Amino acid sequence: MFKRLTVALTICALAAGVAAQKKPKSWTEWSKKDAEKILNDSAWGQTQIESDLSEMFFTPTQRGGFNDTSRAREGATNEEVHIKFYVRFFTARPIRMAHARLTSLQNPDLQVALALKKFAEIQPSDITIVTLWFDATDQRTGGKVFQALTSAETSILRQNAYLERKDGKRFFLQEYVKPGKDGFGARFVFPRKVDGQPILTPDSGEVRFHAELGSNRELKVDRRFKIADMIYNGQLEY
Repeated sequence: MFKRLTVALTICALAAGVAAQKKPKSWTEWSKKDAEKILNDSAWGQTQIESDLSEMFFTPTQRGGFNDTSRAREGATNEEVHIKFYVRFFTARPIRMAHARLTSLQNPDLQVALALKKFAEIQPSDITIVTLWFDATDQRTGGKVFQALTSAETSILRQNAYLERKDGKRFFLQEYVKPGKDGFGARFVFPRKVDGQPILTPDSGEVRFHAELGSNRELKVDRRFKIADMIYNGQLEY
């Protein structure tokens, strides 16, 4: 009886080992929910939510004899406004895989699939790209954010956008690319190597993305990513 029990336990242990070694699901098998999680809530993609409570309650456009011209001209929403900023390491393959998967779910054409596969799996060269996009519950507020993204210039953003390691070392923006029709959002381009060395390694601890946009730098986006979580198939992706 004890021999049978030992054999049974051995079989269970082997089965558990096989299950533990099972390869993760291929990106071509991801569901819509899987892909969206990679984009919005993962090691490579995060969401920053801002809530503007100032519009939640009605405020007259006349205040003590002074006219609030902004409200008179634009009107008040009279409700809380939420803005979601999506920060994604676009040069990390999981992010491109998620974009490709969502596209392929909408368009299963074979030629499109081949192009998406190349787009998703190509290795980055000498740059690191972080994309920034948003959703807003209020059209007027969303329009202001869109204007800030489309009017921004590299020369202005150079000192207001950077990647920062845990040791305090900052890597400032090389180039800013305005949002296009591809739906990926604005692109913040940073170096991938400095003095021949990668700016991030598995020992870097964390990396922070920081950007300030708008005429008065009123739009601030700041997210931190844990380097240890940015490993995909044994490789650091950023």
